[in-house]
Amino acid sequence: MIQKKSKNSPAKTDLKGLSAIETAEWVKEHSMDLYRGRQIREWLFKKDMATFDEMTNLSQPVRMLLKNKANLTHLTIVKVETSEDTTQKFLFRLKDGLFIESVLIPEKDHFTICVSSQAGCPMACRFCLTAKQGFKRNLTPAEIVDQIIKVRQSMDNPAKLTNIVFMGMGEPLLNYHNIVRAIENIIGNDGMNFSRRKVTVSTCGLVPFILKLGQDTHVKLAVSLNAADDKTRNFLMPVNKKYPLKSLISSCRNFPLPNREMITFEYILIKGINDRKKDAMNIVRLLSGLKAKINLIALNPGPGLDMAPSSQKEILAFREILIKNHYTAIIRKSKGQDISAACGQLSGKEE
Repeated sequence: MIQKKSKNSPAKTDLKGLSAIETAEWVKEHSMDLYRGRQIREWLFKKDMATFDEMTNLSQPVRMLLKNKANLTHLTIVKVETSEDTTQKFLFRLKDGLFIESVLIPEKDHFTICVSSQAGCPMACRFCLTAKQGFKRNLTPAEIVDQIIKVRQSMDNPAKLTNIVFMGMGEPLLNYHNIVRAIENIIGNDGMNFSRRKVTVSTCGLVPFILKLGQDTHVKLAVSLNAADDKTRNFLMPVNKKYPLKSLISSCRNFPLPNREMITFEYILIKGINDRKKDAMNIVRLLSGLKAKINLIALNPGPGLDMAPSSQKEILAFREILIKNHYTAIIRKSKGQDISAACGQLSGKEE
């Protein structure tokens, strides 16, 4: 007779969401030798194995115990769109039916993955398509790292994936606890072993968490700036009403920076709104004395946005002002223009 599972049965532990210390505690709790925890993490985070049966250096009884007591988060790839420039956008379905996106971006000699931290986003930035979906929920640590695992599994040469940016759907610092747990597994020696210098967390400006991030993780910080005066930034980014520029820049000045590292300020150029000469000079004054570099990005147009990107001529003129004032200013080419390029566009279509 097959026994029905009790409604009161304890939930299985998702091993992809555990830190190294928590994994060691879990295997000890289940009467396994501590080295089993290291073996499990190697299969999950270095070899990207999908099932317990694939963990061939574990005995059959151990694998059976794992099946009975643990589980593994698996995102479902619903769609992959590939651009002419080989940028790939992945649409994932979560277990509860929600959708998120990740983007694999080709660079000169490596790849960067842009991962999501939330399903939807509550920040309501005027230029963002994800914001139009509203906020659904935070992603778990396992859902965050599984984006990297699934994309890496799809690659011909996974070793070329070296850089990770938390710049996908959602505001990472609103999901602070879970992104820090995910980062532990991303940069840990017994995790994915990415260099902390290759991991960047972007925020729209949640001041209370900025210094905490620098103290807890030592990864790189990027700030979505988009305006250097409060009036314009209030219009574009409602978060500025709670954490205006003075408090934001103060937190950046206190962010712990190793030698030769800088904070990246992302600046989306929007025609007639934040791309004038006075806007560039506002940046010069605002960031004075900060170890900063500025990424200039033309607005990625999408359905429902009532704004247009600045022209190439306007972008070049804007950059020239910054360079003349001794700032590192880089024009970031918006890749994947021939696919659902804007963040949130692909998941919005599916929903």
